Amino acid sequence: MRVTADQDKCCGSGLCVLTVPGVFDQRDEDGIVTVLDPTPPESTHADLLEAVACCPAGAIEVEES
Repeated sequence: MRVTADQDKCCGSGLCVLTVPGVFDQRDEDGIVTVLDPTPPESTHADLLEAVACCPAGAIEVEES
């Protein structure tokens, strides 16, 4: 699975970071999402799909590999 985040769409809610903290973080200056691990381990895949569903801005995308 490959994870991307559209920083232009991100509203800084932080739900992704709360859901999968090892994969996402937020910039200190504005709270915009950053992807720490674009190809996370399979053990995080269910949480990643939850993060996608919870993102109010629709900024997170996952691509099955």
